Amino acid sequence: MIKATRKQIGNDGEFRASEYLLQHGYIIIARNWRTRRGEIDIIAEKEDILVFVEVKTLPSGDSLTLAHELGKQKQKRISETAKCFLVNNRKYSKNYIRFDVIVVDMPGFDPIYHIENAFSGSL
Repeated sequence: MIKATRKQIGNDGEFRASEYLLQHGYIIIARNWRTRRGEIDIIAEKEDILVFVEVKTLPSGDSLTLAHELGKQKQKRISETAKCFLVNNRKYSKNYIRFDVIVVDMPGFDPIYHIENAFSGSL
């Protein structure tokens, strides 16, 4: 049996997170949107809410692992990248902005665990 790489596991988690969002009425605007500052895994919209989604696939993690993975530096990088997206996509300037996290395959949680308003960005 071939062991999946971290990138393959991450890509699978992002795909599953995208499917989850679509099933829950979101429109996917972008995946893996990048700048020099960082990357947003998924940018989605639902009912005039623009959602920047960080996806964490943690098959052997726990809530402490998740807290470590989403530290202040990571949140700042996501927020700065979101600012760049908004500057380049002014049509979303009137949308409410939200930062969510979707956790995939973390023991003790649903297979797809969606945390709305996981943190606030300084936009």
